[in-house]
Amino acid sequence: MGAIRFPNLGFEIDLPTGFYIGSFEIKFYGIILALGLIAGALLAYHGAKKTGQKVDDYIDFTFFAVIGAIICARIYYVAFEWDYYSHNLKEIFNIRGGGIAIYGAVIGGVIVLIIFSKVKKLSFFKMADTIIPGLLIGQIIGRWGNFVNREAFGGYTDNIFAMQIPLKDVSVGTISDNMLVDVFGTTYVQVHPTFLYESVGNLIVFLVIILVVKKKAQCTGEQFFSYFIGYGIVRFFVEGLRTDSLMLGPIRMAQLTSIVFIIAGVAGIYYLRNYQKRKN
Repeated sequence: MGAIRFPNLGFEIDLPTGFYIGSFEIKFYGIILALGLIAGALLAYHGAKKTGQKVDDYIDFTFFAVIGAIICARIYYVAFEWDYYSHNLKEIFNIRGGGIAIYGAVIGGVIVLIIFSKVKKLSFFKMADTIIPGLLIGQIIGRWGNFVNREAFGGYTDNIFAMQIPLKDVSVGTISDNMLVDVFGTTYVQVHPTFLYESVGNLIVFLVIILVVKKKAQCTGEQFFSYFIGYGIVRFFVEGLRTDSLMLGPIRMAQLTSIVFIIAGVAGIYYLRNYQKRKN
């Protein structure tokens, strides 16, 4: 792999995508995702302990949530790349070959939490509020796996954060001629580092939720629905820059899902506040 360059910031980073133990390759992408999961889980456990909930319930939930998130993340991706997978059915199960979608993972996690909280007779919204900060930490860290993999980038830009990736290292995304630049005889694609935009955007959402929403929330569940609004806004704008979007006809599927998330978040907060008023 060639170095990733940031010409307008004046530096480059030469990172491999993984390393080998014998003949088995371990991808840094997977390691980064695992670190994000661990960090997010630990933050959720801390939140549970601080609010007097049973940490063991959250440890149990983590196990089921990871399974549900992976399955739904894969289903979401495969569903919108069905033209390829319908002719390569065995590849559906080849997750190491790439192809998971964060929106699918979030939806899967919510489904698991609904079932888990019902079976364990726990408050769905209390658990959701406790989990959301950890989920965001996981996403903030996890997006850097895309950086190491040289993927999930945007179209051409010459802004201060412009990123150059050797063309030979690019395997995912639509490349147009205007994205190509020559640097000392090597062809690069010069693009928006959308992984960075989303990571920073998620950090802002995280800070707003823990510093503002958490303190001013009128009802349990507002942090959960605020995540829907915040992440939906971040992802909608970032997705508009990307070159590897999953498509539903002419529509970028992640943007459509973002709109659904934003509407659900606003409606959810409205419902909770009015439900609380009726209770009082």
